[in-house]
Parts: sequence; structure tokens; C-alpha cells
Amino acid sequence: MTIHLQRELDRTRRMLLSLGALTENRFRQAVKAFTTMDTQLAREIVEKDEEIDMKEVEIEEECLKTLALHQPVAIDLRSLVVVIKINNDLERIADQAVNIATRTLTLAGKNRPDLSIDYTEMAEKAGTMLKMSLDAFVHQDDLLAEKSRQMDTEVDAMRNAAYDQVKEALPKFPDHAAYLLNLFLVSRHLERIADHATNIAEEVIYMRRGEIIRHKP
Repeated sequence: MTIHLQRELDRTRRMLLSLGALTENRFRQAVKAFTTMDTQLAREIVEKDEEIDMKEVEIEEECLKTLALHQPVAIDLRSLVVVIKINNDLERIADQAVNIATRTLTLAGKNRPDLSIDYTEMAEKAGTMLKMSLDAFVHQDDLLAEKSRQMDTEVDAMRNAAYDQVKEALPKFPDHAAYLLNLFLVSRHLERIADHATNIAEEVIYMRRGEIIRHKP
């Protein structure tokens, strides 16, 4: 590997880690906005979405430039491909955070049915998965990535439980159907964040082992 290529790879990794920290913070803010029904915070999250979009494009352009100029092979090529894919997953996670903020704006101030769905544990689990996956990338730890990946089924189960609760509530509160649907969709956004965290973990495993494990149990 040339010194110039090493510098470019280090630069793209630093850019990705910066985006990862920003995305993780944006997710935490979205959960806080939803939990407290903080409409001002929710609006700020929606308005700042373009910031992450621009960073995602910048990272991709840097990776493509490095590919064109240095034509890396083997582990260096895998590293760049992984950065590109994780970059995309982080942008999608930020989109889901915006979706949660948008649901918050929709639900805030509305008359609520006598139904309580607590997403605290689900949000914590998804957030833990995201942090573990990013830490696995930082430390090149495929075992930590495996642990994050294995938690995805727990988040799926929580999403299914929320669906069952809403399904049972709809006949009881037909006048609140829109509210209940938006409430359920928050669980869907959290589940998608966990899915993207799983994707990041799988890319770390690919980078370390050269093995594609997507769609495997």
C-alpha cells in the first residue's frame, strides 16, 4: 500500500466516524423528542436532515476518487467498499430519525386513546446495536459485530408486539385509527434503524473475514 493510499483510507474512515457520531446523536434526539413530545426538538431534527445528506455525498465522492486514483486491491478495496455501504446505512438511519421526529409532530397535542405503548426498551436496544456496530468498525472487531447482529431478532419481536397491541386497540378506538397507525409506525422506524445497524455489523464482518453473511441466520 502506498503512503498516499493509506492517507486517503484514513481520511475516509475519519469522515465516516464523524458521520456515525452525528447520526447516533440525531437518533438519540429523535427518541427524546418522541418520548417527551418535544415539538421544537422534532422540528430541529427535520430541518437539519440536509446536513447528513451532504456529508453522505461527500464521503461517497471521496471513496470514488480514491478508487479511481489508486485502484486498491484486497483488504484495501474491501475497506473502501465497506465505507461506502456503511455511509449509506448511516444516511438511512438519519432518515428514520427524521421519520420519528415527523411522527412526533403528527402525534403531539392529539387526543389519545386509552392505550400505552412504551418504546423505551426498543429504542435503547436499537441504539445499543448502532453503537456496538460503529464500535466494531472502529476497533475492527468482528465478534462485537456478531453480538450486535444477533440482537436484531429482539427488536423484531418488539415491533411485532407493538403491532399486536395496535391491532387489538383499533376496534376499541375506531375514532383514533390515524393516531394508532402513526404510533405503530414509530416501532417500524425503530426496527428499520436496527436493520441498518445489522447491515453495518455485517459489513464489518465482511471487511475482517472477506465473507458475505447477508441473509444468513
